[in-house]
Amino acid sequence: MENNQNVLNMLGLAMRAGKLVSGEEITLKALKSKKLSLVLIAGDVSENTNKKIHDKCQYYETPVFTFMTKADISHAIGRSRSIIGVTDRGFAQKMRELMVK
Repeated sequence: MENNQNVLNMLGLAMRAGKLVSGEEITLKALKSKKLSLVLIAGDVSENTNKKIHDKCQYYETPVFTFMTKADISHAIGRSRSIIGVTDRGFAQKMRELMVK
């Protein structure tokens, strides 16, 4: 539980630092440009959206995690979003470490 809160805190920090892209279309565009180090999907998105994002991440060899809910992610970044792309490798690596623990 504490690790999830730490990841949410890092999302907010990364957002303020300009190291995130958010929203389905913008995230897919950044994914195709190979600008993302990590993709986070809210656990309460539709099955179709979840499959589409997971398939694209697998194709472009980008780590993807299903994480928390849309409300949690939206609160952390200050915008209503369910799909987040992390562009900074340092932020992405630390978030992955926290989610795996």
